[in-house]
Amino acid sequence: MTISFFEPGDVPQPPDKVKITHLTATPVADGWRVKIDVHVTPFQLRPNLEIALVREGDNPVPVSTLSIVETMHPRMEFTMHVRGVTEPWGHYRLHAMVYYRDPIEEDAIEPPPMQVKDTQEIKVSIQPEAE
Repeated sequence: MTISFFEPGDVPQPPDKVKITHLTATPVADGWRVKIDVHVTPFQLRPNLEIALVREGDNPVPVSTLSIVETMHPRMEFTMHVRGVTEPWGHYRLHAMVYYRDPIEEDAIEPPPMQVKDTQEIKVSIQPEAE
């Protein structure tokens, strides 16, 4: 019996060819949550992702971050919660990065550096619903 996490016809790629193929952010009506859809190239080795939602302005403020360690799925969706602001309304940037790390050596003090394979950034606007 074979279990596949990929669609028929998808060809798993080596780490150097893994990219973000789809990134969307959809605010929920209350403004305090944002639905995130992210897809990556089918992969041979499981990648890591970092996603950050940053409020734009004179002093950009990260309001939500998400770390995905060695995902098994090339198509993912998450809900990020807006935190650290008094009101969620405004303009944001959603930054996503896919990366790999070499295994940590037994005597290492620091983890090996990230090997970033792709980044994407999109703008997100959270506005109150018209009444």
